[in-house]
Amino acid sequence: MAKNETKKEQILFSRCCDEWLKQKENSIKISSYYNYKFAVEKHIKPALGDKTLEELEKYDFNDFIKYEKANISDLMDTKKFFFGNTEDFNLKSIVVKLRSILNYTTKKYGIIFDLDALIGIASNSTEIDIFNEKEFKKMTKYLLESNLLKEIGVLISLYSGLRIGEVCGLKWSDIDFENGLLSVNRTVQRLYMGKNEKSKIVITKPKTKKSKRKIPISKVLLKKFKEYENKYPQEAFVLTGRTDKFYEPLAYRYD
Repeated sequence: MAKNETKKEQILFSRCCDEWLKQKENSIKISSYYNYKFAVEKHIKPALGDKTLEELEKYDFNDFIKYEKANISDLMDTKKFFFGNTEDFNLKSIVVKLRSILNYTTKKYGIIFDLDALIGIASNSTEIDIFNEKEFKKMTKYLLESNLLKEIGVLISLYSGLRIGEVCGLKWSDIDFENGLLSVNRTVQRLYMGKNEKSKIVITKPKTKKSKRKIPISKVLLKKFKEYENKYPQEAFVLTGRTDKFYEPLAYRYD
């Protein structure tokens, strides 16, 4: 313990974050690893990385919650996001990762942190409520009248709750017109590789077995789908109508 007491005055929390990530790297899916890395590099390190373990031992994590809420608010204003929660906006997800890093630090360096502020984060703390009923109906009317294939993705998100990466990964083969079911078999995501590395786009299976699912298609959405039935190859992506081209989430948000 004496050795750790001496070290805590010199060890930066960013080092603990890196050690935690390295430990996780070989035990989780690569897509999960890069999501963890994104949360660390974009959320946790900017707020806490320069603090020593001694400073963090006395730190009030309510300040981190305030910092992150402001950070998330800025991201929402910048991206004008309306597809639902993502890692960018999910405070609970970020806090879960932070607590895991702090628990790792406690085990390795014997530092005890005051985590009361982090324990109370509610599961719905970052729900995004963009449209009121009038706006929802106006948006739906516009989308139903639109002839642009790419805009069907917004309708899918509104009526199915799919994440934007799942919408981008949909193919026409995933739509069961006869039984009115939509299969979620893949997701498109850009993986953050690190500060000095380029990110890359990957198409992967959903993160968990529960994420790979079949959901009923609403009458409104099914009617819109039928306007395009048999117009595109089964292996074509829904948003592009092509087998060799798909949208990545970030590009789709701004297109």
